Amino acid sequence: MKGKAMLRRAAAVVDARRALYGEPRRSMEAVAKRWSITLGYPVTPAQVVLCLIDLKLARLARDPHHTDSILDVAGYAAVLAEVTR
Repeated sequence: MKGKAMLRRAAAVVDARRALYGEPRRSMEAVAKRWSITLGYPVTPAQVVLCLIDLKLARLARDPHHTDSILDVAGYAAVLAEVTR
């Protein structure tokens, strides 16, 4: 899949997740609150997104051709842009 097509697909996935889970900022804030409790120190929504990207990168290190992980990295990068505004 070419780059532009991948980005369009990632945008569609982000939109679908928005419909299911609400605005990315609110969703990542909810995860950050939970992780803050679990870890015992404050976690920001941006850190949540960066950790999710890192998870996908770790999986890509094992299989750099895994299309879904590549798609997820692109989607999470878009979410990061929304969370940090």
